[in-house]
Amino acid sequence: MFIKNKIAAALIITSAVALSACQPDTIFTSDQPIEDSAAHFLTSNTLVIKMANGAEKLKLVSENRLGEEVVIELTPTVLNPELQKQYPHLAQFSAFTFDEKLDFNALVKSINIVKSFKDGNLIAKSYVQQARLLDDLFTRGKNDANEVKDLGSSLTSDGVSFKLWAPTAANVSVHLFDKNKTALSDDPIELKEDLKTGVWSLTTKLASHGTYYQYQVEVFHPRTGKYETLITTDPYSLSLSVNSKYSQVVDLNAPETKPAGWAQHKVPTVEAPEDLILYETHIRDFSAFDTKLSSASYRGKYKAFSERDSDGMSHLMELKGAGLNTVHLLPTYDLSTINEDPAQAIDLSDSMAKVCDLVDGLSVCDEDVKDKSLNELLSSYDPRSDKAQDLMEKIRGYDNYNWGYDPYHYTVPEGSYAVDPEGFSRLIEFREMVMSLHNKGFRVIMDVVYNHTFASGVAEKSVLDKVVPNYYHRYDPVTGVLETSTCCDNSATENAMMEKLMTDSLVTWAQQYKIDGFRFDLMGHQPKDAMIRSREAVVKVDSDTYFYGEGWNFGEVANNRQFVQASQTELAGTEIGTFTDRLRDAIRGGNFQTAKEGLRRDQGVGNGLTVVPNDLQDKDLQIDEYLRSMDQVKLGLAANLADYSMVNSFGTTVLGKDIPYGGGPAGYAKDPADTINYVSKHDNQTLWDNNQYRLPYDLTTDQRVRFQLLSLSYPLMAQGIPFLHMGSELLRSKSFLRDSYDYGDWFNRVDFSYQTNNYNVGLPPAEKDVDNWPVISTLLDRNEGRDQVQSKHIQLSSKVFQDFIKIRMSSKLFRLRTADQVKHQVTFLNQDVLENRGLIVMYIADNGLTEIDPTLESIVVVFNNTAEPKTFSTDASSYLLHEAQVNGADEVVKKAKATATGFEVPGLTTAVFVKAQ
Repeated sequence: MFIKNKIAAALIITSAVALSACQPDTIFTSDQPIEDSAAHFLTSNTLVIKMANGAEKLKLVSENRLGEEVVIELTPTVLNPELQKQYPHLAQFSAFTFDEKLDFNALVKSINIVKSFKDGNLIAKSYVQQARLLDDLFTRGKNDANEVKDLGSSLTSDGVSFKLWAPTAANVSVHLFDKNKTALSDDPIELKEDLKTGVWSLTTKLASHGTYYQYQVEVFHPRTGKYETLITTDPYSLSLSVNSKYSQVVDLNAPETKPAGWAQHKVPTVEAPEDLILYETHIRDFSAFDTKLSSASYRGKYKAFSERDSDGMSHLMELKGAGLNTVHLLPTYDLSTINEDPAQAIDLSDSMAKVCDLVDGLSVCDEDVKDKSLNELLSSYDPRSDKAQDLMEKIRGYDNYNWGYDPYHYTVPEGSYAVDPEGFSRLIEFREMVMSLHNKGFRVIMDVVYNHTFASGVAEKSVLDKVVPNYYHRYDPVTGVLETSTCCDNSATENAMMEKLMTDSLVTWAQQYKIDGFRFDLMGHQPKDAMIRSREAVVKVDSDTYFYGEGWNFGEVANNRQFVQASQTELAGTEIGTFTDRLRDAIRGGNFQTAKEGLRRDQGVGNGLTVVPNDLQDKDLQIDEYLRSMDQVKLGLAANLADYSMVNSFGTTVLGKDIPYGGGPAGYAKDPADTINYVSKHDNQTLWDNNQYRLPYDLTTDQRVRFQLLSLSYPLMAQGIPFLHMGSELLRSKSFLRDSYDYGDWFNRVDFSYQTNNYNVGLPPAEKDVDNWPVISTLLDRNEGRDQVQSKHIQLSSKVFQDFIKIRMSSKLFRLRTADQVKHQVTFLNQDVLENRGLIVMYIADNGLTEIDPTLESIVVVFNNTAEPKTFSTDASSYLLHEAQVNGADEVVKKAKATATGFEVPGLTTAVFVKAQ
């Protein structure tokens, strides 16, 4: 996931508001400004604070909404080891306790500050952060808040129950509306608080199935520094109105929320996670340009996955025939930044008259363009110019496109992907999509984003922070400023009720929508224990679920600073998979931050490092880089295991954890299911664009296609779980755009009719790539059209890709289940990668204690990364080229031979040889 600049303005605004709450014009201004939020309640008798310099005496001052104060003397104490371990980032703060017996239900609803004194004079004030206190009061015992099963709205025999956890609220009430959003009563109906749980509840017969509602919460909000009366939707919403203005009462078990056949349909299974092949799919990208849909209204919608004869479904079923078994959907919960009313959102097929009406100040509207469609106008621009990107930059905030890493409501399907986004309709259409994919033999995995929200504070699209301010998000432990390292408003799944919200949401998706697994965005920002507990809860309703995600280690939680993270190294052995950047970077070259000339200079194994050098490379000056990269690739093929033993490229026997990657170990996994192997996904440039940056100018189109396929073969032949970016097999391009999260169909186009790969449709947007424009311009000139593919190239690439899938699924030897199997059965025959530079020869033997493939004795996979034929000398006379390649689409690989003198493999080719039992 990458920074989403569409919401940068919102982040600037909310950050500014967060800081304003600490300014002297808020509260307690008479004697000293409040400078920070460096005090924290950890329990009902322990407070810690980063002491002001020289402070000698501290007092806690609590002021309620009536202006009444309670002053508590604080007594120094020693923070107990259990709390030090639980809150490592606060362990060095000074600890205090107090003797007074406090009314904590009243205290948490008040404004709480710590005053620091020296020589009797007030020298500092600090707001108290109280999220940990809320957990201590309301979630540590039995039958308290995190055991409540029915938060949100639910139907009962006595009417509709409403339950909202809001322990800091002074009052909570609910507004009820009919289907026309007309209020059902003159005044909101008040809820009653359970002081043990902090849950406000109400059961009323005024509401029924389908009733819309909003909560009204009266609460002190630190963001504004005053008591607020806020209107919000329900954090536990299960259904919504168009554009999510109103929550809706729904029973997800009711027949009117399900498509016909839902209850009876069967979910495909796999024997083990290692059998999964993950195909990353964006719902809109899948069908936005499909001309064979039964209705044009299905373009970009859930409905497109229920088609039979569309281009998209025809391609997907070809992949299924080869062995693809899992569709990974980019976020499809309720999103914040797409207008769900099509009349208010720009589509590429819309007229420029509509565009000009919706977007003020477009200079292009002064021209005679209003009779054209947006697509026609963009198509008329010179693709070497900056005109397309300039127009897309100006309108992207108004169009119908986003990747979806902007959560609004976590447990409701997104409305913009529904033909009818109102109420129950979107639920039915989403279930229809899932059922259709299941019926076609695909498992369905959903991308989820519990590490941040789109908004917080009192912003329009803030939900959680209106209900319990400063609880569901993470704040700097000293300044109190909202953390935004994820791009947005970081959530705090280390807090019990945020973890509960995540877990309850996941269980609902698994149980009610039959989602088969979850991919977690920036999972390293969440606690390992929370991830494991959430998986345990999901397993109770879906025994073969699979969890995986981004285990990156960065930000305010890096290196387990606040808790043990769900990061790559910490999750090893859990079979919660993490994406491995090791194989990715070794194949692609550079890393996700590479820019400008580095995009050309930093070749990888998959685009010619030292063996097909470009104009910025000297094959003899990149030897160390080449040797390290080859080690990383080999280790990636062996599931990235920390304890995998191999002879490295420098001639030394090492373990995977001894192979370097950046400042850490390349090998970290303890089980094949820990590792997600990929060379392309929605983030960063597509594989095709990445390769064009790095390949020599004089390569032919055919050679460029072969480099693409060579790179794609690595995750498909590797132990672990392969992850494939939709369209990478079709040579997909985004016209060099690095981060296309909000740049519409123009840059994100996928053509399943195989006519175009969307290359060179305009310079990529300046905001992301202006520094790369000179490199792009030069390579487009010097490639002289050799980087422009035709339909025949796209079709060939698709077929060869399918052959790779067939090979992987033909033998369980490619899908070993345990680390011991990988360590004992996967080896590399060419230990000296300089002697036969560019060659990797992987050997997989069926020689374990248990027979894995009764038909095969062993497999040899030869990756020839050079442009020339290569021979690996050995007696290979008992091997045959894999039948999927003998009968496959690639005429070049058919020239590969296994003879008494060795394995002979053409250039830029991955050849698979098998030896029968």
